[in-house]
Amino acid sequence: MSSKPRLFLVDGTALAYRSYFAFIRNPLYNSKGQNTSAVYGYTTSLLRLLEKEAPDRIAVVFDSAEPTFRHEKFADYKATREKMPDEMAEQLPLIDEVTRALGITVIERPGYEADDVIGTLAKKAEQAGWECYIVTGDKDFMQLVSDNIKLLDIRKGNHEVIDRQAVIERFGVPPEKVRDVLGLMGDSSDNVPGVEGVGEKTAVALVKEFGSLEAALENAQKVKSKRAREGLLKGRDQALLSRELVTIDLDAPVDFDPENFGRHEPDPQRLIELFERLEFPSLIERIQLDTAPDKAAYHTVRTPEEFDALLERLRKAEEFVLDLETTSTVPMEAEIVGLAFAAREREAFYVPAYPETPLVEPGGLFASAQSQIGLILERLRPILEDPAVRKGGQNIKYDMVVLANHGIELKGVAFDTMVESYLLDPSQRQHNLDLLALKHLNFKKTPTSELLGKGKKQISMREVPIEQVAAYACEDADITLRLHKLFTPRLEEHGLDQLYREVEIPLVSVLARMELRGVKVDLDLLHRLSAEFAARIDALKVQIFEMAGEEFNINSTQQLGHILFEKLKIHVGTGVRPRKTKTGYGTSVAALEAFASHPLVGLILQYRKLTKLKGTYVDAFPALVNPKTGRIHTSFNQTVTATGRLSSSDPNLQNIPIRTELGRKIRQAFIPGDPDRRLLCADYSQIELRILAHMSGDPTLIEAFRNDEDIHRRTASEIFEVPFDQVSSEMRSRAKAINFGIIYGMGAQRLAHDTGISLAEANEFIERYFRRYPLVKQFIEATKSRAERDGFVTTLLGRRRYIPEIFSQDPRTRAAGERIAVNTPIQGSAADLIKLAMVRLDQRLASEHPDAWMILQVHDELVFDVPHQQADALGRIVRDEMERAMKLDVPLKVDLAIGTNWAKD
Repeated sequence: MSSKPRLFLVDGTALAYRSYFAFIRNPLYNSKGQNTSAVYGYTTSLLRLLEKEAPDRIAVVFDSAEPTFRHEKFADYKATREKMPDEMAEQLPLIDEVTRALGITVIERPGYEADDVIGTLAKKAEQAGWECYIVTGDKDFMQLVSDNIKLLDIRKGNHEVIDRQAVIERFGVPPEKVRDVLGLMGDSSDNVPGVEGVGEKTAVALVKEFGSLEAALENAQKVKSKRAREGLLKGRDQALLSRELVTIDLDAPVDFDPENFGRHEPDPQRLIELFERLEFPSLIERIQLDTAPDKAAYHTVRTPEEFDALLERLRKAEEFVLDLETTSTVPMEAEIVGLAFAAREREAFYVPAYPETPLVEPGGLFASAQSQIGLILERLRPILEDPAVRKGGQNIKYDMVVLANHGIELKGVAFDTMVESYLLDPSQRQHNLDLLALKHLNFKKTPTSELLGKGKKQISMREVPIEQVAAYACEDADITLRLHKLFTPRLEEHGLDQLYREVEIPLVSVLARMELRGVKVDLDLLHRLSAEFAARIDALKVQIFEMAGEEFNINSTQQLGHILFEKLKIHVGTGVRPRKTKTGYGTSVAALEAFASHPLVGLILQYRKLTKLKGTYVDAFPALVNPKTGRIHTSFNQTVTATGRLSSSDPNLQNIPIRTELGRKIRQAFIPGDPDRRLLCADYSQIELRILAHMSGDPTLIEAFRNDEDIHRRTASEIFEVPFDQVSSEMRSRAKAINFGIIYGMGAQRLAHDTGISLAEANEFIERYFRRYPLVKQFIEATKSRAERDGFVTTLLGRRRYIPEIFSQDPRTRAAGERIAVNTPIQGSAADLIKLAMVRLDQRLASEHPDAWMILQVHDELVFDVPHQQADALGRIVRDEMERAMKLDVPLKVDLAIGTNWAKD
């Protein structure tokens, strides 16, 4: 191996192109609809290069946009090359940003291609005693290969070094003859003409036989191939020009100064911010931090005296962090392994649940405790259950549920760093502690896998030695406290502190109680539904096979595509081309919607809907029933959606169809806890339209709601210009589509598609809508303008959502950003409203009706499990609190239903 220092020069333009087109069949998109293929492929290649090669010096060189000397010599140079796709061009600034954030020098010279800059630098580096590697797959660079200049081809993932011998083996001639071969054969990708009738094989043979391009031209009469001979005789000037065009200029205006090509320190925070925005979680994990961790005092509590001292610290603390280590990530199943506490930054204490020496002796008040963890919790109870002692954590809801299952009701919860991070940037997809530590503290936490392992060899936290768990838990608690101290002033600075204190933090406790209570399901009904759905699915399969003329695997994309588009050719005559994929035809719901009028496609879509509902809900629910409680305990997610809405998981209840027969059957399986109880369902009526009326101030909309009119009938009356009582059901249906479409930024094309009207009619309907509701139009335009000015929008309670898409140069991405800007204040305000109602209802029911429980929240609906005899009275309380939760210019309206199941039967 050479002892010379190594310089790596990356052809950035070529790498970006290759990365983009590597995903051309299955492009990568983030949740904002932004194509990220080029930047992802480029970044992974660059990281792999840095990790595998560890270069002494490195630079990435890009083409300049300006014409080069080659264009002056040959006007058609690169004339046939297709324009760079817009989706790729939009990623170039991101590629530049990632490169600089990695600490790598970026070079671009106006009027020069990357090849010329790289060639000049490589030769100058060689003269300075360096070994140079040109990272490229471009054969043109073979002309530069020497003893100290080599090519590095990383296209196939393996790093292949191309030296002088490799050029001879690959190209048939040594590096100094490559220009002659290229001049003869030309280059179609750059529109370099070469010699007519001479391809690569012939060009290599000519240079081998005669020694050079000039010699081949001079000896043209001796060439056996008639076509090549005629090309050489006629194309002398063209051949010489072509060689000049492919020759890399070694005199570009760039100097080689090793100091300017250093591996500078990467900027971890900038990289994390970029990778988070682009949604590359796997790349975040690869960020290396060179900074040493801060010195911190972490203690394991080993004796009763040390435990007593910790209790005294916690009693006197202004606030403290609590972090549980447990045996499971599922709170209803988790057992406590230990508890970590932090009341001061860079100091934390760990209390093991199974200490080597007892921390608490049984007796006195704690005589009934059966285990050491029981004794420890009893000593902690006065502090943990004291509402005056401020405490918090990272995802503290989890700890609340686990402690509740151990007999402790955690009170005084005053902060949660996951919620704080979410409020500060709700568009951030993850708010886990590892990411937050990296992003905000430049600190790489010990990964859980380091303690537990992975896969089949993974162990439980209980099996990890106490000292390792203690260090890990103390680090968690300490980092959480540091983040809390960092986030608190930022919440105030952004005007989010009131929303945080009065809505989001109280809601943590509300959700914890809802998760603990769970909801009962009728297992017998679910089993019957499973059999019913299975019978329907089998019947559909029979119909599908009959219509297809053969049996096949309906779930196979390839087989289904073959049946639809090759055998039956359902696309013929529709004017719509089927989508092609790497493995065949696209058969997703979106791809098949264009052919929904075909009877077989209709059956396929029915089949998919039934199988999904059966697998996702009907068959999955029984397995999710907790064996101890006999209930399903869904997890309510407070920090997932960018709008502020809650979501749920295990199971996800948000996607159960509301208005379909199948959805109704599934909802029938949700029942009260006992036969003498009922489910009380309270649903905000048209809440988003009411918020639109309030935020826009449109008098016509406001009047309609104040008069408790059918808003869709009112809109139909306005845009169709007919009396209110003469509105037909079809008119009302179209008006309803427009009403809700306006909120979500629906254009004329989508309206035409959804309602079956022509594009011209859809445009006319939208124009009429805005003529009748002019302040709605003003609100939409003003909201877009504010988003472009501020970069974010806010809800009625001040919740922020940042919208980087609105600054995009790509029209589609920018249009998506505009839709987000309009929708978020409305949908986010609806989220604020129901959260506020939940907090107030939880408090009121706890004080007045402790035997009435809030158990579910889905969209704009709350579900309560209540005593049968009190159901009507509780309905009045629920309606009162929900309708008074927020004061708007229009009345809030809540629809109530009481029944023996969630379908309100």
